Order: sequence, then C-alpha cells, then structure tokens
Amino acid sequence: MTTLVTGATGFLGSAIARELLKDGRNIKLLARDNADLQNIKGLDAEIVIGDLRDRESLKSAFKGCSKLYHAAAFYRLWSKDKKLIYDINVRGTRNILETALDAGIENVIYTSTVGCIGLSKDRTPTNEDYPIDLATLSNDYKLSKFQAEKIALEMHGRGLPVVIVNPSTPIGPRDIKPTPTGKIVLDFLNGKMPAYLDTGLNLIDVADCARGHILAEEKGRPGERYILGNKNMSLKDILLALEKITGIKAPSIKIPYWVAYTAGLACETLSNLITKTPPAIPLAGVKMAKYFMYFDSSKAIKELGLPQNSVENALGQSVQWFKENHL
Repeated sequence: MTTLVTGATGFLGSAIARELLKDGRNIKLLARDNADLQNIKGLDAEIVIGDLRDRESLKSAFKGCSKLYHAAAFYRLWSKDKKLIYDINVRGTRNILETALDAGIENVIYTSTVGCIGLSKDRTPTNEDYPIDLATLSNDYKLSKFQAEKIALEMHGRGLPVVIVNPSTPIGPRDIKPTPTGKIVLDFLNGKMPAYLDTGLNLIDVADCARGHILAEEKGRPGERYILGNKNMSLKDILLALEKITGIKAPSIKIPYWVAYTAGLACETLSNLITKTPPAIPLAGVKMAKYFMYFDSSKAIKELGLPQNSVENALGQSVQWFKENHL
C-alpha cells in the first residue's frame, strides 16, 4: 500500500519523502495546485493535487493509501491573513485526520512542534510531560499548532492510530522559504546579524528528524508524543559554529531583550498598518527568544532509536545549500 505525505513541498516534508523513498516506500505527495514543487523535483512519487481545506480533495488523495504523514502547516511568525493560519493548521488538521479515520488509515504520524511543550525558567531541558504555560503561546502559529495537537489527541480517542512527533529545530538543506532558523543562517551569511539575543534552541539534522517520523510509525505508541531533537545550543554558540564553518566573524554584541522587543514592536506595527509585508524583526520571534527552548529527546532516543548525527554538520549543509540557492 501507499503512504500519503502532506507538506512534502516544504523543508521537513521533503526530507520525510526522501527518507520514505530510501526505504522503498510507494508514496503520494499532497500539493496545492499553485505549490512550488522545487523541493520534490525528480522524486519517484505520485503528486496529487489537493487542499487541507477541501475534504473532497483529501478523500481522493487517500485512495489506495494505508498510511499518513501529516507534516503540512502554515509556518510563519507573521501573516497579514491570520485566519489562514488557523484554517490550515487547525481546521485543515481536523479535515485530514477525520478523513483518515473514515478511510481506515492504519498508521498516522502527526507533525506537531516543541512549541506545544512547556519550557523551564532555569534553562533546564524539558520533556513531553512538562506542562505548558499558555503565556508562552506567543504567536498565532504556536497557538494554532497547540489547538491542532489537541485535535490529534481527540482523534486518537476516536480510534485513529495517531502518533504525535514534536520536532525541535531542524536544520539542513532545502529550507526553501526559509524557516525562521534558516533565516538566521541566511542573515549570518549576508552580514545582516550585527548582534544577538541571549537565547537558545535545540537543533537536529533535518534528515534525522525525518527519520524520526518513520521510526515513530514503526515503533511509536499511538496517542503518545515524542520530541525529535538533538543538541541544545545558545544562539551565541550557533553563531560561533557558523563562524567556524564559514570564516565569517560572529557578532560579539549582545543586545538586551527590551531593545529587541521595542524594535520588533515597531517593525510589526509598520507591517500591520502600512507595508502589509513581513516585518524585518518579527515580534513573535522576539517573544519566543525570551525563553531558552531547550528540550530532552531521551524518550525518542530510547523508544524509537532517534538518530543523533552532528548538528554542526547539518549547519554546514544548510550553509552550502543557501550559498548555492539563495545568495
């Protein structure tokens, strides 16, 4: 039988498609009729046109399929159309999971985010059981994904065999849009990062993250969450790693949070009221940077065998891809 993958034209979804093909799987890739297909060009896969907001197109896409990887999401820290974020991430998730239940799909992997995991105040890495402070759901993307994860758990209660994975911060090639983390790499390469905030992230090679999805299908327990992450690094250490890779000097100036917040607020106000284009400094990103987003992936490592390849190598692959495609 065939595996349906949503979000395959994007960064993580295209990596999932490639890992499935390595295993000899037959795959279908759901794409909108106006989607950029660059990330899946040349793959031995059937492309089916559909939209998460259109249930009839989803019913058609599921024909001949027994498994679903739902990785599609509207991932933006700012959007002039906030309704679209919820239409895709929340209503779209309900649409595809209810359609999967009706179609009798045997295995479902739902891609959530570590944004749905609680954060400690003392920078201690947290795991899947750490309670979330709703105040940390500081933007529409995180809030929509939180609501969507609740839908996935609800659907498990209704009999859908869904395993939830919570990727941390994937890094690597084909970050086509790019993601906010890819934007850090791109801005560093272009000399657009004169200073840094005192914050931190958990990084994982995008190929390892994709492989974690497949391992979740093979070994994961339905109804459970698995953090797919690897190395906790301060932003300063990430920039120093990029300096070592590229030879470009990392910024040495650390700016106070209030300065970044004020700049983000000004940029977002300008975008909302006048330009209607993404702000140079997304306020949502500044709010997220208030916390060290450190996570513990022990559960996925122990239960799934999540790979832990070098994130520094993944950063190097990201740099190389951006040099070849975006600079």
